[in-house]
Amino acid sequence: MMPAGQAKTPISVLIPTRNEVRNLGRCLEPLVGWADEIVVVDSGSTDGTVELAESSGAQVLQFRYAGGWPKKRQWALDTHPWRNEWILLLDADENLTEPGKAEIAAAIRDPNFDGYWLHFQLVFLGRMIRFGDTALWKLFLFRRGKGRFEKRLEQQDASMADVEIHEHVIADGPTRRLSQPVRHENWNSLDRYITKHNEYSNWEAHVFVHGTTGSHQPSLFGNQAQRRRWLKRNLIMLPGSPLWRFLYVYFFRLGFLDGYPGFVYAMFKFVQTFHVKAKIGELKRSHPIEPTVETCGRLHVEQPGGSEACASACSESPSGA
Repeated sequence: MMPAGQAKTPISVLIPTRNEVRNLGRCLEPLVGWADEIVVVDSGSTDGTVELAESSGAQVLQFRYAGGWPKKRQWALDTHPWRNEWILLLDADENLTEPGKAEIAAAIRDPNFDGYWLHFQLVFLGRMIRFGDTALWKLFLFRRGKGRFEKRLEQQDASMADVEIHEHVIADGPTRRLSQPVRHENWNSLDRYITKHNEYSNWEAHVFVHGTTGSHQPSLFGNQAQRRRWLKRNLIMLPGSPLWRFLYVYFFRLGFLDGYPGFVYAMFKFVQTFHVKAKIGELKRSHPIEPTVETCGRLHVEQPGGSEACASACSESPSGA
């Protein structure tokens, strides 16, 4: 928290939540008093997430997903009247450091760039994971109106999560990387982790069968997102691909050096790849989804003071795929 009387950084922070009370406090603590605006976009949390956010001075919007596009973060980017030129995206389990805040504050004063790639470091089962291909870059800092999530799948529903998964922000203008990492540490149970990744595998399978490659075209020799998309597209249907994924993460990328957390992480990659592959097979055997006109869902927004407004919405660069 910044000393009393010191000016806040002219930046708006967007945090999507759904029952994130165990994580959100750590995310908000370095933001309160530093960021000029904090907006939490919630999906009907029942665990005290909303109360925690409001007690920290954040504005809470309620998002009710009716399927289709946009999902949670893009909906907020489109509909909320942001009061700052720069927007920072964070998940509830991601925390800024003091050096990271100083670097961001300096970066947004540079008129030569419209977006910045942030480096995310994974903490898993209480340990910083340094191996296993876990380094991730995401374009999560950009000027208002200069960044937008790509849409990779037209037909989506709540079984595929209500927040963007591996859709990436595309910047309309020059970008560069920042050096200070963002700490990604989830304090929820492994049961919650498995539930969320089951939703992610639903989305991945549908993208493989019915979706598009997005704005980052798959390329083995491209950036991080392009490489990962090329590998998923070309290798997932090979015999034994879940096992090869485990061997790649745990041995080739030295995941074993991270001890027990590294082993569990690599096993989850094995399981996730198996789930996606099995669901792809299920989708290919079933009747294909017929294309329909994109429809609008009713989205309910809670404004400060208890007033309500309704809005209808039709509905990595080097980042991970």
